[in-house]
Amino acid sequence: MSAVDAPESPFPALFNFRDVGGYTARDGRTVRRGRLYRSDSLHRIADTDRAAFTALGIRTVIDLRRPSEVERDGRVPDYDGLAYRHIHPEHADWGANRFDSSSVSLARYLADRYADLARTGTAGLAEAVGLIADSANAPVVVHCVAGKDRTGIVCALTLTVLGVPDEDVVADYALSTAASQRFAAWVRATLPDAEEPPPPFLESPAEAMELFLAELRTGYGSIEGYLTHAGVTEAQLESLRTHLLD
Repeated sequence: MSAVDAPESPFPALFNFRDVGGYTARDGRTVRRGRLYRSDSLHRIADTDRAAFTALGIRTVIDLRRPSEVERDGRVPDYDGLAYRHIHPEHADWGANRFDSSSVSLARYLADRYADLARTGTAGLAEAVGLIADSANAPVVVHCVAGKDRTGIVCALTLTVLGVPDEDVVADYALSTAASQRFAAWVRATLPDAEEPPPPFLESPAEAMELFLAELRTGYGSIEGYLTHAGVTEAQLESLRTHLLD
């Protein structure tokens, strides 16, 4: 599958919901569809979306938002049989280190924020990948606010250890730019007085993920090396490959 062929979200008020499956790993196997989804915040799912959401058979929601974001916006509706797991990978507030285009590129800024999260949020990232690795939790949907940064990191780590080539991992991440633009258009239409979010919250330049993965490998030898450092076990990595690859 080519990342550029990803369909738009089936839910009117979600803008970055998509299946992570369909990519071909280096060993020729394919990432199974219908096992792992990624999304922006699920709190906007409406009652009219219940049938479509239920039809996907999702068993587990992994919510990566800050506690304050969950309190502010609410969580996914309580659908029957749906397990909700809130995991907050510890990381600094981006407001403390604002993007300045005169001193750094957007890709470099985002890669640095992702590196910070990988350093301080190891326990949360390991827990999220561990939940995805357990076939009993599948199908799983992982989300944050925009579904591009925290969610992008978890999905990139997962796809990489499954053996998906970097160009596809990076292309999947970069799809979130179009999703963020759809979200921004929706905000302008529904909240005309709202302030336009700054570029770091709307764009997902491919180079940001390229830098993040390359520098993570430099620091830990491999993506598997980082995840085992974070607390993911070899058994979990093997389970991930067993149930997410056909």
